[in-house]
Amino acid sequence: MKMYLTHRTSVTQALFSCAAALFLTCAAPTGTAQTREAPGTPQMNLPRTTIRAGMFNIDAQVASTQETRATGLMWRRGMPQHEGMLFVFDQAAVQCFWMRNTPSPLTAAFLADDGTIVNLADMTPLSDDSHCSAKPVRFVLEMNQGWFAQRGFKAGTKLVGDPFKAR
Repeated sequence: MKMYLTHRTSVTQALFSCAAALFLTCAAPTGTAQTREAPGTPQMNLPRTTIRAGMFNIDAQVASTQETRATGLMWRRGMPQHEGMLFVFDQAAVQCFWMRNTPSPLTAAFLADDGTIVNLADMTPLSDDSHCSAKPVRFVLEMNQGWFAQRGFKAGTKLVGDPFKAR
């Protein structure tokens, strides 16, 4: 009889362990953008350039390497209204951006080689949703969400600055 109780206890313990493991697996975070990576350090000291949009000057940090483009504005908790980040690519291609680890709402302006806005995309903080250029571009300018709309800038508006001069 003692053996029967021991065997029964082991089975009960095994079933309890399996149920607990299943519960913990189902209750664990699902790997959303908010929980995927540990907080990092925002890029604050990249080279800068001035871009003119009508009568407005934009102080843009320039992300021109694979590493600086990959980090972008991640972990930045706000940005002055006159600042942005210009992503510069070697070749024109359809560029797609997401907001993983980026807590501030942004608008991406996909720009032609001459600085003309091809399309704009409002992006939700901490989202893995992809936002792409409507055609191949070399430049993407991220600003606080609404910056372009509040000033009446849309597709077809031309921005001016050194990055957009003929290479």
